[in-house]
Amino acid sequence: MMHSVKMARCALSSPSAANFAAAHPICMSDPLEFTGERFVPGTEGEIAYEHWHRYFFARRFVAGRRVLDVACGEGYGSALLTDTAADVVGIDIDAATIAHAGSKYAHRRNLRFVQGSVIALPIPSASVDAIVSFETIEHVDADEQRQMIAEFARVLAPQGLLVLSSPNRPEYSDARNYANPFHRHELDRDDLARLLDPAFSGQRWYRQRRYFGSSLWADQRGEVFESWCSDQSGATSADAPPALYFVVIAARDNAALPPPAPALSLFCDRDDREWRRIEAQAREVLRLDALLHDRDAALDRQTANIHHLEHLVGERDWIIAERGAALGAANVALNEANAELTRESEQVRSARELVVAMQTECGRLERAIAAQERIINYRQSARWWVILPWLRVKLLWRRLSGI
Repeated sequence: MMHSVKMARCALSSPSAANFAAAHPICMSDPLEFTGERFVPGTEGEIAYEHWHRYFFARRFVAGRRVLDVACGEGYGSALLTDTAADVVGIDIDAATIAHAGSKYAHRRNLRFVQGSVIALPIPSASVDAIVSFETIEHVDADEQRQMIAEFARVLAPQGLLVLSSPNRPEYSDARNYANPFHRHELDRDDLARLLDPAFSGQRWYRQRRYFGSSLWADQRGEVFESWCSDQSGATSADAPPALYFVVIAARDNAALPPPAPALSLFCDRDDREWRRIEAQAREVLRLDALLHDRDAALDRQTANIHHLEHLVGERDWIIAERGAALGAANVALNEANAELTRESEQVRSARELVVAMQTECGRLERAIAAQERIINYRQSARWWVILPWLRVKLLWRRLSGI
């Protein structure tokens, strides 16, 4: 289980990495890849502003102290704390990350890195003056969060200081309908306070989130500020914006707390890279909007062509239907003509059979007439009259013989 991870929300644009590089040139040659779990210097976007700002803010509280950076990740924050701290130990559970940090920041003589878990810190009791733990507590379960705070109390000296940050669940997740896959148990302000109260009753709370507005800077630095909020009806004193993250400076009692920090801490990058990114995105949006307009116009033309083609298809279908109806009627007429032709063919065949029968009968009658004519001609001859008496005597004899 990962007990010390730092999760990145969304990579957009680069902040103060350039500033830190000026003071720590070796830190920008970073071979670690940003995976969304541990922040890596050079990662662009609001995540960079958030992470860098927290470490810069913490430097005033660790000045001259022995510091433990819990869930140090790549090590950039631990290295930054060495500018004011007496000694810094960075702890992370991932062995490869610790090996990388130890090699990358070996030039920092008051910095070392140790592998370990937040619920079992490999540090002697009461051995450090300050603990810095940013975006760590939400990565462990609720029971382990209590163990984590107990370990912090164990290793801190009696007047030790805890500088801790945690995402504010109502704003970080609920309001955005967002679920960070690396977070195990997120807290709201009351949850975090109940978790800290038993061991760290002295607390100062700060709210952190990206803020876009207008700023007026005095030529001479000061720690007093004013804030205004306006709409069309007028302006009023601005309340602090809802916390996306809480940063808590905690100690065992109020007496151990350091002097208050400035009521407002601002952080930006020297090259205004985020603003340039936003302007580039705006230009890209305008470009894409123009492309979308052109696409919509092309779609309108295509739609008109489709309607025209649909009209032509409708006319074609009407013509096909009309010709189909005419063809059907022609087929009916043809079928009727074929039936009539069949009937006439039957009549012709019957007539032909009748003619053949009549011809046969005529032939028979002609032969019978010819036979009668031969008999008549024979009976009109002299021979007939000579043999006729004899034939009558013969016929009479037959009759008498029969009697």
